[in-house]
Amino acid sequence: MAALFPEPVRLSLTNFAIFLNLLCLTATASTIERPRSIATKLIHRDSALSPYYKPNATIKDRAMHTLKTSMARLAYLGAKSNVFVTDDTRAGLVAEDNGAQFMASFSIGEPPVPQLLTIDTGSNLLWVQCLPCTKCFEQASPIFDPSKSSTYTTLQCNSPYCTISPSEKCDPSNNCKFSHKYLDGTDVAGLLGTEKFTLETSDEGISPVTNVVFGCAHDNDCYNGQPSGILGLGPSNISLATQLESKFSYCIGSIKDPKYPHNQLILGDGAKIEGLSTPLEVYNDLYYLTLEGISLSERRLEIDPEIFKRTPSGTGGTVIDSGTTLSFLAKGAYDVLSAEVQKLMDGKLEKVEEPDIPSALCYKGIISQDLVGFPDVVLNFADGAELGLDIESLFQEYGQNEFCMALQESPVGNDLNVVGIMAQQFYNVAYDLAANKVYFQRIDCELLDD
Repeated sequence: MAALFPEPVRLSLTNFAIFLNLLCLTATASTIERPRSIATKLIHRDSALSPYYKPNATIKDRAMHTLKTSMARLAYLGAKSNVFVTDDTRAGLVAEDNGAQFMASFSIGEPPVPQLLTIDTGSNLLWVQCLPCTKCFEQASPIFDPSKSSTYTTLQCNSPYCTISPSEKCDPSNNCKFSHKYLDGTDVAGLLGTEKFTLETSDEGISPVTNVVFGCAHDNDCYNGQPSGILGLGPSNISLATQLESKFSYCIGSIKDPKYPHNQLILGDGAKIEGLSTPLEVYNDLYYLTLEGISLSERRLEIDPEIFKRTPSGTGGTVIDSGTTLSFLAKGAYDVLSAEVQKLMDGKLEKVEEPDIPSALCYKGIISQDLVGFPDVVLNFADGAELGLDIESLFQEYGQNEFCMALQESPVGNDLNVVGIMAQQFYNVAYDLAANKVYFQRIDCELLDD
């Protein structure tokens, strides 16, 4: 079939990455044994290695789940960005599996107990379900019992890390408590402690990190997930990313390939800090970037740059996130981009309406066949950094012979712009929290396995 669009532009796909960190904090920072670098495989939710994997799920099933979880995640980010918070508890987060886009395998304690944690750049605390639990949720791995580990220690209330539950933060034995209450009704609570965590590295080796501060959740109401808990990679002192030299990077390939083996997370000095950088700003423990514009066919679109900025009251702005699959643009930016894409499609492909996503731009066709030569959409950030979205990042299969644009309009009342996982595919994304910078490098993630 002849290409519908003139000359293919550079569609140099290579693997994106999800970034995330591990949380290694101790009662006293000087006692933490920090390896120079930790590299571990990341497991995407739809990977054949994931406990969520459903081999019989249809294209429409996966698309609907992506839409549902991305919208829920957007609501979470909007709620967290609009309130003043000093910890995840008061942010009113959305839990369940809405942020479970990538997971990492590791072991906890001595003897080691295998675990699977959701990676989340939108939260800080690392917590796992622990025995005894008054309310337990189903998980794919064994539940950790701290009483059987020789390396577990509870965190005392005088620790500088005992800041998770400001009210009634101590139990009768002076142990530090934590409690997270989420917007979706989920409630997890327990004690903070320190423990040895052992990561499975990309070369099938192991890398131990001792004295990691984490939450041992004994009372878990309504949490519904196969992972053991959440590994927060936010910017606070309780985050493992901060403890491991405040650097991490991730690279992820095509998320629609269930057998792709090269998704990877690197924490510490070994993080791949390469490519062009752009300033990183932290607000309410979310990672904000300065998006200056959007280009199509190497032409900057006429979008008011104020649309991408956060207001003095904290609304709006542009967040980069690991838990959102789709990306979202405030209405003014979405309308311009959508109109330009439609101009390129007119007369070539049939537009279709989707009742589930009435604002989405959808067409009949097959992405790999009918969009050959379609130009990249480029997100232009401050200081010259760019994310180029080729057809695999810009469009998502929505059914048999149907696809929709994977950049969608933020709903009324939420002016947040979000750079989700699909937009980060085929890039190594690196965070240097001390320097307040994010780096983008388009690369084949397999090259990082060496």
